[in-house]
Amino acid sequence: MSPAPVIEIRDLHKSFGTLEVLKGVDLRAMKGEVVSLIGSSGSGKSTLLRCANLLEHCQSGDILFQGEAISWKGDAHGRQPGDPAQVTRIRTNLSMVFQQFNLWSHMSILQNVMEAPVTVLSQPKSEVEARARALLDKVGIGDKCDVYPAQLSGGQQQRAAIARALAMEPEALLFDEPTSALDPELEQEVVKVIKALATEGRTMIIVTHDMKMAADVSDKVIFLHQGKIEEQGPPEALFGNPQSARLQQFLKSTAA
Repeated sequence: MSPAPVIEIRDLHKSFGTLEVLKGVDLRAMKGEVVSLIGSSGSGKSTLLRCANLLEHCQSGDILFQGEAISWKGDAHGRQPGDPAQVTRIRTNLSMVFQQFNLWSHMSILQNVMEAPVTVLSQPKSEVEARARALLDKVGIGDKCDVYPAQLSGGQQQRAAIARALAMEPEALLFDEPTSALDPELEQEVVKVIKALATEGRTMIIVTHDMKMAADVSDKVIFLHQGKIEEQGPPEALFGNPQSARLQQFLKSTAA
């Protein structure tokens, strides 16, 4: 029997009022697979990621984590997860890295990385601290443990956010435009870390505007257009031989 995907989304529909953002999207991320979501602004990429992490609630469709389906209550107008304990359990296994870092400004970088494993997972502080220091070394900012977020560059803050996500030892990492708030030089610091994570065989879903990174790290690329999957496949196919006129136009616009 083949293993279940780490994350599976089936026929997902999501609207904000009268605006239909996702119009029946399917997505599967197998263990160790890197899936990149590309598309123009407003295509539904970030909304899809937030639905996967249950930060947004879809009107219809199924979301499964390691084969376990999210239970829902209510109708399409007020649908929400039916089991809070299930949501907490799944969220602790899906770490999300946001575009704007979302670090706690009143905590040092080390405290930021330690906070969730200590408070959410109730892990021993000494054990968490050793792991947090090792993770900050891993992302190249081990010397910044005792400084505060405001004292770091954007690239350093995003690397701290990645270390914080890894500290939860999640089954999958979700990245929402992790480099779009950075200038090109700082962007490369973060891309380097993401590439290293990809080579480790981590399961990741990445919303990105960086076509080169998507081509370099992805096992599968999904092109979203107006809330639907227009085209998907391995990066060499999507970037090397795009089939749809919409994808061809999008790639031309990003290369300009």
